[in-house]
Amino acid sequence: MHSPALTLDPSLLLAAQSVRIVFFDVDGVLTDGGLLYTESGETIKRFNTLDGHGLKLLQKAGITPAVITGRDSTPLRTRLQALGVQHAVFGTEDKLPAAERLLAELGLDWSQAAAMGDDWPDLPMLVHAAFAVAPANAHAEVLARAHYVTTRQGGQGAVRELCDLLLQASGRYASLLSPYLGPET
Repeated sequence: MHSPALTLDPSLLLAAQSVRIVFFDVDGVLTDGGLLYTESGETIKRFNTLDGHGLKLLQKAGITPAVITGRDSTPLRTRLQALGVQHAVFGTEDKLPAAERLLAELGLDWSQAAAMGDDWPDLPMLVHAAFAVAPANAHAEVLARAHYVTTRQGGQGAVRELCDLLLQASGRYASLLSPYLGPET
């Protein structure tokens, strides 16, 4: 098997090893946080394909991605459906109860959860999660409470950075990478 180029701190991988579900905010995490409106008032969102592939890889590794967001839009629902993300709560500012309902539904608890957010509404999930993550451009209060801060900003590959970390922590990164590299020579 090919050796992965990506290497991470073993203590960081150990801290993330128990994660089975990841709660993601959308604006500022899966997107850059900017809101574009058409003349008719429709919201347009820009998503990063690296992040999308990371979410697909999480699912292949048996780690559940879940989205909890204060907004709701057709572009977001379309993107999540295309990625196969089955667990999402839209239009809620009170994210903790939504996350707790999903945990109960899946038979999981906070010791198996990671959360990634960038602003105050995400703090309740972040302080309960076993592994709290913030994109580099998150608010100072979020950065102060994160176990890990990505090198990339929201909407710019920060989600993929977390996905890769979780894949390595689960021991699945190399096996998922291998088919893309072909046989060793």
